[in-house]
Amino acid sequence: MTLTPTPFAGDPTSVKGAITPLVTPFHPDGALDLESVATLVNWQLERGTHGISVGGSTGEPTSQTVEERIAVMRAATAAIAGRVPFLPGTGSARLDETFALCAEAQALGAAAALVVTPYYGRPTQEGLFDWYSRVASEFPDLPIIAYNVPIRAAVDVAPQTVAKLARKHDNIVGIKETTRDFEHVSYVLNACGTDFIALSGIELLCYPMLCLGGDGHLSCVGNFAPEPVAELYDAFVAGDHARARQLHYDLHPLVDAAFAETNPIPAKWVLERMGVLPSGFAREPMSPLSQAGQAKVAALLNL
Repeated sequence: MTLTPTPFAGDPTSVKGAITPLVTPFHPDGALDLESVATLVNWQLERGTHGISVGGSTGEPTSQTVEERIAVMRAATAAIAGRVPFLPGTGSARLDETFALCAEAQALGAAAALVVTPYYGRPTQEGLFDWYSRVASEFPDLPIIAYNVPIRAAVDVAPQTVAKLARKHDNIVGIKETTRDFEHVSYVLNACGTDFIALSGIELLCYPMLCLGGDGHLSCVGNFAPEPVAELYDAFVAGDHARARQLHYDLHPLVDAAFAETNPIPAKWVLERMGVLPSGFAREPMSPLSQAGQAKVAALLNL
């Protein structure tokens, strides 16, 4: 499927700000709910979100087939309609699947592809270098942003490996850091240069990442509270650091709610309670938000 190129196609400089990593909507029977993808995209953009991502951890990619992930990418692209940059997650534990997803991202006019470290296998740094090199070489015209998420992938891309990749491949342009090791991104930017794109995937490091020279954040909280997440970035770039810092602290209870249980279970439950999603179903092996979790989230968000 090839669409008319978007204004942001292949433009990594557009990848900045509050980029919401969308949940994947499912019907109560577990089938994909592609109509609700459009609903979520429009709801987000009406509330100031600067970009849209699908297929990241919040989107339950490991519970979907490649064909389903591509269907979600297509639905999101159609709904975005060129209004903001699109940053789809295209990584998998298999190289052939990663290639298929990257090819679709390029055909759909994505600004860049977010490629997660291959999970479960725990490759060495040499293995990671070879993996990302294969992807970058296969798609030389597609900007690649590495997605470092050791809590899920069980492997950490070392800053030296990121720098080596950036030196070898012009299209490896950034990293999404989903690690609480805050020194990691500092070492990456020091090695790669502050023009290397750095995006926070840890909620309470969104503001600190901007202070280090980061370009924005992918915040699960943005799924149900897009306004303050986007406003934090807007305030920072406007030079209103007092407002940005206050929003950072205001977001604490929302973060606690989003991670009361495994992401994205609470976010989906909240979106259903808000009437934004018809169903908060999360695919197996996820289970519904527990009664204790519901009480905690409701208290934190005053639902």
